[in-house]
Amino acid sequence: MKRSIRWLRLASLLICFPATHSHAEPARLNRGHDPFLQISHAISECPVPLGPLETEREWLDDSHYRIERGNSCWVEGRCRLSNAYLYDAEIADAVQRRLANIEFSTHWREQSTLWLTLQRRFIYVQGCVAPGFDKPAFLSELAKTADVERVIDDTTNDPHAARPPYKTLADPDKPVLDPGN
Repeated sequence: MKRSIRWLRLASLLICFPATHSHAEPARLNRGHDPFLQISHAISECPVPLGPLETEREWLDDSHYRIERGNSCWVEGRCRLSNAYLYDAEIADAVQRRLANIEFSTHWREQSTLWLTLQRRFIYVQGCVAPGFDKPAFLSELAKTADVERVIDDTTNDPHAARPPYKTLADPDKPVLDPGN
């Protein structure tokens, strides 16, 4: 009898208080500890990129691919470190120095609101640039940073575009129509 009453109480609690997290957004974290830096903020209302933030499900779905991508440069003999993701912290430091050196020639700081995500020797440049900004020169200079394999341009010159070329923090599940290269 006591057991039945306990079960009845438990059942009534489950009915009265459904799982509070069932409709909550899954937590998005930087599970790979990928460097994510805001480097400028001259253009107001530029949508904040999602960057390397992902749910546990997304992390698990991407884990095999991430391991394969990270180790391939070592297997192919193109990396001095055993995994391409191990370069990212070093590159983040080098990028800061590079940006300081190219500020005078490109004026990137006063003509952009940009974030950088570094993953496996790639730099993803996301955010907004002024219409007259010399983006090719800036991206070319950024690509000269030591150990960088590729720079991917995910920028827009319209901060109010219906869909920027990157996923945003405000609407992380909205598909991207025209991602960068």
